[in-house]
Amino acid sequence: MVPGLAYFLLFHYGALVGNVIAFKEYVPFDGLWGSPWVGLGNFQRMVEDGAFWDAVLNTLWIAVLQLVFYFPVPLGLALLLHTLTWSSVRRFVQSVAYLPHFISWVIVVALFQQVLGDTGLLNSGLSGAGLHTVDIIGNPDAFEPLVVAQVIWKDAGWGTIIFLAALAQVDEQQYEAAAIDGAGPWRRFWHVTLPAIRPVIVLLLIMRLGDILSVGFEQMLLQRDAVGPQAAEVIDTFVYHQGIVGGDYGFAAAAGLFKGLVGALLVYAANKVAHRLGEQGVYR
Repeated sequence: MVPGLAYFLLFHYGALVGNVIAFKEYVPFDGLWGSPWVGLGNFQRMVEDGAFWDAVLNTLWIAVLQLVFYFPVPLGLALLLHTLTWSSVRRFVQSVAYLPHFISWVIVVALFQQVLGDTGLLNSGLSGAGLHTVDIIGNPDAFEPLVVAQVIWKDAGWGTIIFLAALAQVDEQQYEAAAIDGAGPWRRFWHVTLPAIRPVIVLLLIMRLGDILSVGFEQMLLQRDAVGPQAAEVIDTFVYHQGIVGGDYGFAAAAGLFKGLVGALLVYAANKVAHRLGEQGVYR
């Protein structure tokens, strides 16, 4: 456990000290403590910056779309895999479904560009058939459904691991007893499967809410130039361009700290709701 603990202590808890930059006009040559203190000045600039709120709105909208359309997919895929009786077929399907998770976002975006881009496979086929071509990759109106589809293709298989582990713990005798009592597949799912895996669903949903403002930095950055910042600018890319590119480190740190505080509040609120519903949640 020591390497794992050292990683979190150094790169997660130790890095919290750097949040002091959000209250300073940080100058790298002056260092963390030598830079002038500006108090809440960076946060005031953040609140008054229209580009920041555009990034927040884009982030929230994409996060909601991912929550609604992506979150149920691993559960549905896990249920389908759980019903396969041939273990060899199930292992093969699982391996194929897991594979995209290990592909970097650079390769994933490149694959989608080769298929759906202006000169991609789709448009080549349409052009060859004498039909009108469509540029899905460079269309800002199609960007949000596109990024959700990319996340589903890349991570849906990997997301089934926890659900499959939860499904494996369901007592098969409960299914047999329900079938004897005349329950069909849907009733067995509603009264046996769903109650058994509900704590896992609630736990993953709470964790997803806490990370709702993180919608994929690399994925957005790689496609930002194709559709423009109006469609693809999210909080993570906003922080990157303000801090790393623009050198306004204090302002970027304030935006990043805002994102972290919102995520913590969402986890706390969702956990309280889970307790009210009788679930354990992330903590008691």
